[in-house]
Amino acid sequence: MGTKTDETPAETGTEAGAKTDEEQVGTAAVTATEDGTADGGNPAAEDGDERPEAVQAAQSGPTGVGQGAGAVVSAALGVVSLTGSWVGTVASARESLIGQMQTSQSADVATMVKEGYGDAWAANALWAGAFALAALIAGVVVLARPAFGTPGRPQAPWIKSVAWGGVALGVIGLLLAVLKYTGVLLGLPATG
Repeated sequence: MGTKTDETPAETGTEAGAKTDEEQVGTAAVTATEDGTADGGNPAAEDGDERPEAVQAAQSGPTGVGQGAGAVVSAALGVVSLTGSWVGTVASARESLIGQMQTSQSADVATMVKEGYGDAWAANALWAGAFALAALIAGVVVLARPAFGTPGRPQAPWIKSVAWGGVALGVIGLLLAVLKYTGVLLGLPATG
């Protein structure tokens, strides 16, 4: 890793083994640049900063990535509660099939409609309500987190905005799920 010096056999013991201060400094500089650092191993020292990166990251505190992720999850769950989910669709189809198997051909129309479609609609509403409640809880946790975190560390504005969006979507989704489940919104048609 160092520089190769040309030593001739004509040099005597003290001249061959002794290097001047300038040669020693030159060899150290070549070795340091081969390592990629000026101080022989501390990459942070090149920038004039004497602390390693791990120490800097630990002293800077939390970055808020978890809060941002929680806010995005809250908003996504709110959207799922409004648009429907695969789980809700499967639960609805299952309830519809169970209702068709339990009703006989001689049952009246009201019973067939309730068993075949009403229970499926209620199952779909229950799953939408579960997603809405999860969105609401996730959003509230993200918004309440700074109260229990590091003092003096403000929450990023975009995190608050997305979390409030998730809370709003969760409230709307929960309200619509309750209205669907109780039959106030798009209830079963009257038969008879």
